[in-house]
Amino acid sequence: MIDFIGISKSYGRQDLFNEATFRINQGERVGIVGPNGAGKTTLFQILCGELSPDRGEVSCPKKVRLGHLRQQLDFYDPEESLMEFVCAADGELGKISARIHALESRLRGTENKTPLLHEIGHLQSVYEARGGYEMKHRAAAALAGLGFREADSERKIGAFSGGWQMRACMARTLLGEPDILLLDEPSNYLDIPAVEWLRKRLKSFPGTLLLVSHDRFLLNSITDVTLEVDGGRVTRYPGNYSYYVRERAERRRHAEAAQENIDRKKEQLERNINRFRAKATKAAQVQSWIKMLDRIEDTELPEDIHFKGTIRIPEPPRSGAETVRLESISFSYDGSRNILEGIDLSLNRGDKVGIVGYNGMGKTTLLKILAGRLAPQQGTRTFGHKVVTGYQAQEFAELLNPEMTAFDIVKEAAGGQVPAQRIREILGAFGFSGEGADKRCAVLSGGEKIRLCFARIFVNPPNFLILDEPTTHLDIAAREALQQAVNHFAGTVCVVSHDIEFIRGTAKTILEMRPPGIRVHHGNYDYFMERIAAEQNETSEVPEEPSVSAADTQKDRRRERAQKRQEMSKDKRRLEEETARLEKIIEDSEAEKAHLMEQWLVPSKEFDFAANQKRLAELECDIASATGKWEKSAAELEELMERYNALHDS
Repeated sequence: MIDFIGISKSYGRQDLFNEATFRINQGERVGIVGPNGAGKTTLFQILCGELSPDRGEVSCPKKVRLGHLRQQLDFYDPEESLMEFVCAADGELGKISARIHALESRLRGTENKTPLLHEIGHLQSVYEARGGYEMKHRAAAALAGLGFREADSERKIGAFSGGWQMRACMARTLLGEPDILLLDEPSNYLDIPAVEWLRKRLKSFPGTLLLVSHDRFLLNSITDVTLEVDGGRVTRYPGNYSYYVRERAERRRHAEAAQENIDRKKEQLERNINRFRAKATKAAQVQSWIKMLDRIEDTELPEDIHFKGTIRIPEPPRSGAETVRLESISFSYDGSRNILEGIDLSLNRGDKVGIVGYNGMGKTTLLKILAGRLAPQQGTRTFGHKVVTGYQAQEFAELLNPEMTAFDIVKEAAGGQVPAQRIREILGAFGFSGEGADKRCAVLSGGEKIRLCFARIFVNPPNFLILDEPTTHLDIAAREALQQAVNHFAGTVCVVSHDIEFIRGTAKTILEMRPPGIRVHHGNYDYFMERIAAEQNETSEVPEEPSVSAADTQKDRRRERAQKRQEMSKDKRRLEEETARLEKIIEDSEAEKAHLMEQWLVPSKEFDFAANQKRLAELECDIASATGKWEKSAAELEELMERYNALHDS
C-alpha cells in the first residue's frame, strides 16, 4: 500500500496540498481528478521522488517497480529504432542480454568453458522467465494496438511526431509490467481506436493503477476509486467517476442543509442577544449566548465542480432539409495517393455526426471539405439552402494573437456588424464576463482559448457546426458543459474528437474512416461498437460439427433464435428512428411549403415572387429526396418485421 501522511506542498502563495493524508491499497485502480493546476501531476512527482513535500512523508513498499507515463516526453535516443526503444521497457532484460553477448564473445578465447556456459545458461533461464524471448512479439502487438504500422518498427524514434513518440512511450511503459503504474493524461494523443485498445489493456493490468485523466470514458471503465485533488485537500471516493459525481453532489446537499440549520440557529441567538442585551436581569444569559455564538463554526461546503460559465449556443438560423451533399469526392495532398476517394455522403438538418478512425486516415481533411476550407479534386460538394458553416480547426486555439484581448478576437470575427454590448453578451455566455472580456490571449489557459474560439464562431450564428477536437485542453466540467450545449443545438453538427464519452453523448450517427472511403453507421457510438464486435466475431468464428444430442440441438436452436431476435431488435430500433426522422423532415418541409403557398394567395408589399418560387422548388426537391429515403427505410423496416415475426412464431 501507499500512504501519504500529512503532505503539504506550496508554490509561492498557492497551497497545492495542505496536510493531505490518504492511502492507496495494493491492486486498486485509482482515478485522480480535479481542476487544472490543482496538483494532480505534482502528486505523481512526489510519489516518484522527483519532488519532495514541504512537510509530511510518503510511505511506499520497497523493491516495487514504478512505471510512469508523463505528459511530456521522456528522454530518448533519436537514432534508436522504434522496436529497440519499446523493447527497452524492462531495463534489466537489456542488461541480461548484453551480459549474455559478452560471455559468448569470451567463449572463443577460453579453454575452460564450463563456468562461462553455466553462467550463460543461468542468464538465459532468467531472460526467458522474464519474457525476454516474447518481448518483440508483445511490443509488436502493443504498437499495432496504438496505431503503428508494421513497417514503422525499424524507423528511428526521432523521425516520428511528438504525438506518435508519446504513443511509443506508452507502449514502453505498459510493456515494462510495473507493480505500480502512473498514467498522466494517457489519452491526450490517442485516437478513438487506440483509446479502446488502452482501455482493454488497462482492464487486464494486474498491479496498482493511478490514472490522471479528463477522459470520463477511461475513468468510468477502469477505475474503482476516485481521489479528488482540490483546494489543498485530497478526498477519497470509493467508486468510479460517475459514482464520484453523484456522491459529491449528495455530500454538498447534506452540507448545504447543515449550513442552513446553523444559519437559523445563529439568527435565533443574535435576535435573543439584541432583544435582551439591555436587561440587567438577562446579562448572564446574554453572555452565555454570545459565547455560544462564537463557538458555532460554519460547515465547509465543497466547491461546485460544474463549469462556472454556462456555454449557451445561440439559436441557429433556419436552413433547408439537406445541409450538405458530397458526391464521388476524392482528395490528395501529393497528387499520387488519395487520402479520400469516392466519398458519397448526405447530411440533413439536425444530424449529429461523429467521425472516428485512426490518426492519418483523413478525418480532418474530410471536415475541411465539409466546411468549404478545402476544394475536392474530384466530385461535387453542394451546400443546402441558407446553410451557414461554423468551423473550429484543431490548431486554431494555438494561432490566436497573444496581444489581442478576448473582446478584440470576437469583434474582429464579427466584421464590424455586431454592437459592442452584444459582443460582451456573447463572451459572457462562454465564460468571459466582466473584466474577463479584456484578458489578453497570452494569459489565457488552454481551456479558455477553446471557449474563446467558440465565442468567435457564434458571433455570427451558424446552422452547420464543424468541430475538430473541441475538447482539447478542456477539463471535465467544461467538456460536460460543451456536450450539453451541442446536444441542445438545433442545427447540424459534425465532430471529430478523441473523447469517447463526448462522442457517445452527442453523436447519433457514426462515420467510420475506412481509407480511402468511409462507412456510415446510423446509430450512436455504442451501436457502432456492437456492429464492429459482431463483424469481428463473424470473421473469427470457425465452423464445427460436434456430435450433440437432440435436446442440446433444440437448446442451441432456441439460443440462436434469441440471439437473432436481439440483433434484429437493434436494427429495428435504428430503422424506426431513421423513419421517424425522415417523417419529421417531410412534415416540416410540407408545413413550410403550405406557408409559402398561403403567401401566394394574399401577397404583401414586401412579397418576393422570385425568392418564394425558388424556395418552393427547393422544398419540392427536399420532399422528394426525403420521401425516397423514407420509402426505402420503411420497406426495410417492413421486411425486417416480417422476418422478426416469423422467427418469433417459430
